[in-house]
Amino acid sequence: MPVKPKISFENLEVAFASKSNAELRKMYLIFATLNNNLISDLGIGLANLAFKLKLPVKGIMKKTMFGHFCGGETIKESIQACKKLAEYRVESILDLSVEGKGDEASFDKTTEEIYQTLVESAKTAYMPFGVFKVTGLGDYHIMIKIQNGEKLSKEEQAAFDRMKARVDKLCKAAHDLGLRILVDAEESWFQNVIDDLAYEAMEKYNQDRCVVYNTYQMYRHDSLSRLQKAHLVAQEKGYLLGAKPVRGAYMEKERERAEEMGYPDPIQPNKAATDRDYDAAIAYCIENGIYLVCATHNEKSSLQLIDLMNLNGIDPKSDLVFFSQLYGMSDNISFNLANSGYRVVKYVPYGPVEKVMPYLTRRAAENSSIAGQSSREFELVKREMKRRKRN
Repeated sequence: MPVKPKISFENLEVAFASKSNAELRKMYLIFATLNNNLISDLGIGLANLAFKLKLPVKGIMKKTMFGHFCGGETIKESIQACKKLAEYRVESILDLSVEGKGDEASFDKTTEEIYQTLVESAKTAYMPFGVFKVTGLGDYHIMIKIQNGEKLSKEEQAAFDRMKARVDKLCKAAHDLGLRILVDAEESWFQNVIDDLAYEAMEKYNQDRCVVYNTYQMYRHDSLSRLQKAHLVAQEKGYLLGAKPVRGAYMEKERERAEEMGYPDPIQPNKAATDRDYDAAIAYCIENGIYLVCATHNEKSSLQLIDLMNLNGIDPKSDLVFFSQLYGMSDNISFNLANSGYRVVKYVPYGPVEKVMPYLTRRAAENSSIAGQSSREFELVKREMKRRKRN
């Protein structure tokens, strides 16, 4: 049995080893801003307005919020950020974070851009995954109709076939290039269609190794049972299941729509229930040999996974388990895990500054939410600055 590495997410010297004193001061200012809801909301609002008015704020954004949470504007720029992470054994996933126009030309353009991220990732040893949202590759209105059991017109069927072809192109590319690829979860009212596309790709490409991973939002009260069912189907059909449990990203929207349309709320009754199912999903994956990407900023869940790996004799360097966090967040988890020999991948978002604003707006909202992520980050940065002063 592998020896369990000693690990502490309180080791700030390791957590911030990649940051110079100047970079640490910049982090201090960013998280101090995010820690104040009023200033954070005002700042993001003004930035969005400035872009609409075509004011020259791009340079400021690149040196502040964008520069901290995104790898760059292009694949080439972002690879530099990935190279720096790799110096500390942290791997990367290039994540195109631009919302397209929602037409066929936009879907083709997005597919081609993501394909290029795969081609570039395959040239390195430290970018093992690609990632995509199905809504970037096709019209979600068609997926809603399919999930509702409605008949598609000839044009809609043709559009859905093109969407399926785009999904297949990316999954096949990941397979042929020796990479893995993550299919992001989206809204519940068309998620079943996304699941079906993911499992179809798994049956095709997950025969000899795990290439395609599906995402499970554990704030949905049915996600644990959906994961378990997916595992049984994979066993019956003889392919490997890849799973990425996340806590979730569309809670308010899900609740509002359920209330508006009068169907049962798909969301867990409280955060404790989400945490319980998240940890149960991780345990289920480990105990059943499911290929796992543990995407979380939760220290407790990360420590639980370390214990489960040790208990089940899984080597930290095994490709059966990856830990994952977002670029610019939870470096105390990512860098300490990587320093102890675990496989860690950072999502590295990229895209033109003005087009990544919706992503940055979400990051600001998440960081200043009740979960207190920005407070935690802010405290860690302050403590590291004090530690460096003492030394």
